[in-house]
Amino acid sequence: MPACNETNIGHATFLLEGIPGLEAVGPWISVLFCFTYLMAILGNGLILFVIKTRKSLHQPMYLFLCMLCVTDLGLSASTLPTVLSVFLFNTRELGFDLCLAQLFFIHTFSNIESAVLLAMAFDRFVAIRHPLRYASILTSARIGNIALVTIIRASGLHIPLILLLKRLPYSRIQPLSYSYCLHPDVMKVACADTTPNSYYGLFLVLSTLGLDSVLIVLSYVMILNTVLSLTSWRERLKALNTCISHICVTLLFYIPLLSLTMIHRFMKNAFPLSQILSTYLHLIFPPVLNPIVYSIKTKEIRKQIRKVFQDYSTKRFQ
Repeated sequence: MPACNETNIGHATFLLEGIPGLEAVGPWISVLFCFTYLMAILGNGLILFVIKTRKSLHQPMYLFLCMLCVTDLGLSASTLPTVLSVFLFNTRELGFDLCLAQLFFIHTFSNIESAVLLAMAFDRFVAIRHPLRYASILTSARIGNIALVTIIRASGLHIPLILLLKRLPYSRIQPLSYSYCLHPDVMKVACADTTPNSYYGLFLVLSTLGLDSVLIVLSYVMILNTVLSLTSWRERLKALNTCISHICVTLLFYIPLLSLTMIHRFMKNAFPLSQILSTYLHLIFPPVLNPIVYSIKTKEIRKQIRKVFQDYSTKRFQ
């Protein structure tokens, strides 16, 4: 429980935390994180460049992949400043307003990524169920509207979250559990009743991430039903193969998120290291792994990336 008294309550400054017990090797851990962020920026940037410059990739599936890459870059940019300041420079203090701003962007980009994964599941359903109408259903204008709705939904729903946190009193110096600000972590150190915050946070999770995950599962149930109606095993495997990349990145996103939600809601006395590792797996590593998954499992992406490097090598040695 936070130490709250009338003389101690005021303008809050939060103390971020690294990995307990590994403070002495913080600089070495920072090297790992620097490499991780660099890989995320280069991987997502490369896929965005390839899709933009190759007209053969100007299709709905790859436009949704662009949205995923931009979201991953935003998620990485949201956590990068404080993670590196904690591990590289051992700078742990973060002002209240900056903490709320980081919290807003982390949760908003996480919410957008969930919505993009749902849109990509719908894309796979349309491609398999209605291949002849695929381009007419998922037009560029419709994809743009989907992107706009996901941004409005995520940002609009998280503004009340920030206002609910801002109304609460806090001690002047308050330690947090992670190297970035998250809603459950900030909420639990408040010096007042946080029941409205807790209920609204649960509503947010269920109405966005929870609903998205259920709709993704339903999409794949319908995809599987469509695939099983095909007569040829070769056609079935070909159809399912187009979904492998999306299934992998969806699992990379939702499994750590589910474990983190379970720990926060039902395992409050869990070992702190399990909570910290779950947040890193959810927020930091998917932006690194998603481009790798799509580069390996998507033949057209892999082919176009190879062409980009071949064209660069040819121009360089001419």
